[in-house]
Amino acid sequence: MKNRLIAASLVLLISLSLTSSVRSEPETSDDKTLSPYFMLKSDDPSIDQLPLESTGAEVSIAGVIADVKVTQVYKNAGKQAIEAIYVFPASTKASVYGMKMTIGERTIIARIQEKEKARQEYEQAKHEGKSASLLEQQRPNVFQMNVANIMPGDLIKVELSYTELLVPTEGVYEFIYPTVVGPRYSNKPEASAASSEKWVKNPYLHRNACGNLGCEVECVGWRFPILKYRLAGGRIESGLLLYPGEKENFFLLMMQPPSQVTAANIPAREYIFIVDISGSMHGFPLDISKKLLKDLIGGLKPSDTFNVLLFAGSASVLSEKSMPANSENIAKAIQVIDRQAGGGGTELLPALKRALALPGDENRSRSIVIATDGYVDIEKETFRVIRENLDHANMFAFGIGTSVNRFLIDGIARAGMGESFIIANPSEAASKAEKFRKYIQSPVLTRVKTDFEGFEVYDVEPPAVPDILAERPVIIFGKWKGAPKGTIRLSGISGDRPYSASIDAGSVKPSPVNSALRYLWARHRISVLSDYDKLSHDDSRVKEITQLGLDYNLLTEFTSFVAIDSLPRNVDGKSTTIKQPLPLPQGVSDLAVGGGGMLRGLAARIERETEVPVK
Repeated sequence: MKNRLIAASLVLLISLSLTSSVRSEPETSDDKTLSPYFMLKSDDPSIDQLPLESTGAEVSIAGVIADVKVTQVYKNAGKQAIEAIYVFPASTKASVYGMKMTIGERTIIARIQEKEKARQEYEQAKHEGKSASLLEQQRPNVFQMNVANIMPGDLIKVELSYTELLVPTEGVYEFIYPTVVGPRYSNKPEASAASSEKWVKNPYLHRNACGNLGCEVECVGWRFPILKYRLAGGRIESGLLLYPGEKENFFLLMMQPPSQVTAANIPAREYIFIVDISGSMHGFPLDISKKLLKDLIGGLKPSDTFNVLLFAGSASVLSEKSMPANSENIAKAIQVIDRQAGGGGTELLPALKRALALPGDENRSRSIVIATDGYVDIEKETFRVIRENLDHANMFAFGIGTSVNRFLIDGIARAGMGESFIIANPSEAASKAEKFRKYIQSPVLTRVKTDFEGFEVYDVEPPAVPDILAERPVIIFGKWKGAPKGTIRLSGISGDRPYSASIDAGSVKPSPVNSALRYLWARHRISVLSDYDKLSHDDSRVKEITQLGLDYNLLTEFTSFVAIDSLPRNVDGKSTTIKQPLPLPQGVSDLAVGGGGMLRGLAARIERETEVPVK
C-alpha cells in the first residue's frame, strides 16, 4: 500500500454570462408568501435591471482537494446609483475562506465578522455613500451577495475563494459547480418570516419555452458543470496529509476499503418510494422520476415488498400496506406513476411522516427512497424527522433535475448516514438505479473501527465510522499533537472475513501546502454543529459555530464577509435596490414559480386532476 495521496493537479475555467430579454407581467395574487415571483421590469430607462454582467470560476484540483475562485463582475449601465442583490449557489461542502472587492485600481480585502455586525457595517457604508460588498450564507449551499453604491459607469469586481474535499466512489472523482438556485416553494407569510428566509422571495425569469402561457421571452437556461476524473492507475490511493499550523496541527486520513463483496445471505427488504409530483417537477423532471421509478421498481426481487407514495400539496399512497414485488403489482405501480403530470405545492414533510407511519414487517429491512428536486425550505425539519427514525428505516434521496437543492439531498444522506444520488437527465436513470441497487445490496465493510496507535490525535471527525456501503474511502479529519508517529489502522468485517489496513504516520512529512486542511476540518465541524442546532436550538452551539467562523475565517450561518471602500462616492447616499433575477434551471417550467394568479390556478387544477385516490 502506498502511504501517500496522489497529487494529481488540473485547472479548469468556467465562464458564465447573463443575458435576457423579459416582458413585464403584473403580479395579481394577494397571497403574500415567500414564494418566488417573475421579474417585473421597470419602465425607468435610467435604472439598469441586470447589474450582474458576468460570473466565472477558476478551479484548481490537487488530489482530493479543490480550490475555487469565483469572480462576479457588476456593471451599472444606467444613470442612477444602485445596490445589486444576487442569490447564487455553491457546493454544500464549500469552505468559503476569503473575499475581496476591486473598484478601478483599488482592492479591498473583506473581513469576517459576526453576521449582524457585518450587516450593520454594510448598511452604514451604504448610507454614507461608500461602495461596499456583503457576502452572507442563507443556506450552506445558497449565498447572497449585496453590492452597494454602484455608480453609473462603474465596473465592480468581487472575488470569493473556497475549498472543498472531493471524495471518490469506485475510483471516480467528481467536481460539481452549481450555477443557479432553483426556486423554493414556501407557504410562510412574508410579514412574519425571519430575515434569514427572505431570500426565498427572489425574482425569476420565465423559462425559455412557455408553451400556451403567452410569454414571449428569451433567457439562458443553466445547469451545473460537472467534472469527473480518475487518478492514474484507476485506483483510490490510501494516504495521510499533515498540516503544521502556528497554533494547531491538522491531519486528513483517507483509507480505501476492500472491494465490493457479494453477501451470501441478504435479509428480506421493503422499499417505500416517495415521489414528488409538485409544480416544479412538471415536464422534464417528472419524466426523469418516471424513468427512475420504473427502473427501481422493475428491478425488485420477488421476495421484496414495496409501496409508492405520491405527494404535492397533499399525499396519496398506492396501498395501505407494502405489496409483494410481483409482476402484477409492479405493473400497477408503473401505470399510476405514468399518469402523473405535476402541479401544486411541495409538502415533503407530511409525505415523509406518512411513509414512516405505514405498517411494516419487523423481519424486513425498510428503506425509504425519496425522489424530488428539493425545492422546499423545510430542510432542518426533514433532517430532524430522519434522525429521529434512524432505527426505523434507511433513508436515501434522489435529486431530480438540473439544479436540485443539494443542501436537502446531501443533508438527507448525512442525517440518514447514507448516500445521495443526483439525476440530471432521463438517460442517467437506469445507471443510477443500478448503482443504488448495488450500493445497498451488500456493504463492503461492517463493524468499522479506526485505531490511532502512538499517533496523538484529538477533535476527530467523525467520531465513529458507520458501515461502508460502497467502494469509497473512509475520510477522517482531526488535529494532532507532538511529532507525527505511530500507526493508523482501519479494521472491520468484509463479507464473512476480517479486514485490516494500516498507515505509518511517521513516514509522512507535514507540509504548509496542505493549509486547506484547517478550513476543511472547521467546515465539517460547523456542519455537524449546525445539524444538531437545527434539531434543537442551543445558544452555546451558536456561539461555538460563530467562533469557529471567526477563528478560521469562514463564512457560516452566523458570520459574513464585508468589504468597504474608505472613499465616499455617492454624495446623497440614495440608491435603487435591484434584485438580480435568476433564470429557471434547465428543464424546469414556469409552474415552479408562484408569482401569478394564472399560474397558481393552473397548478392547482393540475393537482386536482392528477391526484391518485388512496386505496
